[in-house]
Amino acid sequence: MKSDIILAGVGGQGILSIAAVIGAAALENDYHLKQAETHGMSQRGGAVQSHVRISDKQISSDLIPKGKADLILSVEPMESLRYLPFLSEEGYIVTNSTPFKNIPNYPEDEKIIEEIENKKNFVLIDADKLAKEVGNSRASNMVMLGAASPFIDIEYSKLEDGIRAIFAKKGDKVVDLNLKALRAGRDFAKVNK
Repeated sequence: MKSDIILAGVGGQGILSIAAVIGAAALENDYHLKQAETHGMSQRGGAVQSHVRISDKQISSDLIPKGKADLILSVEPMESLRYLPFLSEEGYIVTNSTPFKNIPNYPEDEKIIEEIENKKNFVLIDADKLAKEVGNSRASNMVMLGAASPFIDIEYSKLEDGIRAIFAKKGDKVVDLNLKALRAGRDFAKVNK
């Protein structure tokens, strides 16, 4: 079992929460875990990315080599394109379709979507819309994790346990909301992969 995942987005979109949930789920399964993060001006809407490596065997490096990522999970569509050189031949891109236009020369939405749709394996999801439908637009990161869950070698129930562990201090209402968001994303991906 092995999953090499690149998480990508913009500061404030919940990349680190996604990584924490995946990490908690991996440790719950007694898997080996390595993670490396880059916070580029994250408080000001800059790029944030994380390499997450999970395996049932020892992992030597926390960085994923180019061409070896099983999954790019991006909460912002343009950010998914930055990491395409890391994606393996059979890897999946799971990205939010809603752009976060934080730069003046942000490319045309249609061109970004077209580039994503040219890839072999992708799930393009309006995570912001689904998060609002489940009760809180701030849960779009958990919608994204749910959409990516079919492509991560961790039992879905362990991801749910990861949410419970990470959000427990915030109360049952927050935990339940994030679980609903996770399920909504997973349901979408099952139909649209």
